Amino acid sequence: MALQAGIVGLPNVGKSTLFNALSNAKAQAANFPFCTIEPNVGVITVPDERLIQLEKLVQPQRVVPTTVEIVDIAGLVKGASKGEGLGNQFLGNIRSTDAIIHVLRCFDDDNVIHVDGSVNPVRDKEIIDTELQLKDLDSVEKKIAKTEKQARTGGDKEALRGLEILQAIKAHLEQGKNARAFEVSVEDREKHVDDMFLLTIKPVVYVCNVDDKSVVKGNKHTDAIKEAVKDEKAEIIFISAEIESEIAVMDNFEDRQMFLEDMGLHESGVARLIKATYHLLNLATYFTAGVQEVRAWTIHKGMLAPQAAGVIHTDFEKGFIRAEVIKYLDFVKFGSEAACRDNGKLAVQGKDYLVEDGDIMHFRFNV
Repeated sequence: MALQAGIVGLPNVGKSTLFNALSNAKAQAANFPFCTIEPNVGVITVPDERLIQLEKLVQPQRVVPTTVEIVDIAGLVKGASKGEGLGNQFLGNIRSTDAIIHVLRCFDDDNVIHVDGSVNPVRDKEIIDTELQLKDLDSVEKKIAKTEKQARTGGDKEALRGLEILQAIKAHLEQGKNARAFEVSVEDREKHVDDMFLLTIKPVVYVCNVDDKSVVKGNKHTDAIKEAVKDEKAEIIFISAEIESEIAVMDNFEDRQMFLEDMGLHESGVARLIKATYHLLNLATYFTAGVQEVRAWTIHKGMLAPQAAGVIHTDFEKGFIRAEVIKYLDFVKFGSEAACRDNGKLAVQGKDYLVEDGDIMHFRFNV
């Protein structure tokens, strides 16, 4: 499954710098490439130390990491929800993404002019939020009009329930709140909300672009953002786009690690951003490992073995017979599939097996 995340942010907040750092993320790990699909779209591999370890043990002909598609979404102006500027393109691009990476300027620098004259990341967030909320309000109001007719003509109980939820969401948005903070049951969301494809319901990672002194503990600006988004079930990470740009051009792995350690960091901001996005979307990774190929596969947490097999090919799910599973730590301990089998660490699992993050799997199927 391909994951797509869109980077948004006002001018001069570091959005383009971060995207350029992502563009050079091939420097983060050997053999993990980045490619450009369009001028503002790229595919970056998901950092995973387990994949590197499996490559060392199996020594396959090739290694295929899982990927994230990053979209540098066109900037917006006030009035984007009405189609002004690049508004329609901007909002359309967001609608197609799985998650939003919202870059906020959280550093003071008189040499970098802010589009609104001062550094205020909460205000910046609200500018973009307002445009997305206005677009969502339009979608909700259109559905309310349609649902009201259904409720009046037939007295449909489901339509009446839907109308109640829609009016509550409308009031929520009118208060300047994002739909992701609206409390609704899974059943009601699936029946009455999901088909609107609301923009502000999408999961978001707030990337606080900070100076190098604030990349570990943050600053007054990041504190303000934490308070502003505390009810949104969002991820927040601190990144210095300037530091990421420096890391991205380093060819030597040891040099990069030394540089990160000097900054008090264990891994790059790019790696932390991708991992935060995975966590936000409730995703997990399982592996297939053989002499021809070691590969990472992305799944939603909670998937059963047949569904996980279907990520490789639909035929695997349709004709699923069983899965042979080795835990990652067991594979590392014993060094090979054969050794795991000999030591009773290869388990045969059926259709009810809940796949766990890090499982090394081999599927048996019949079509």
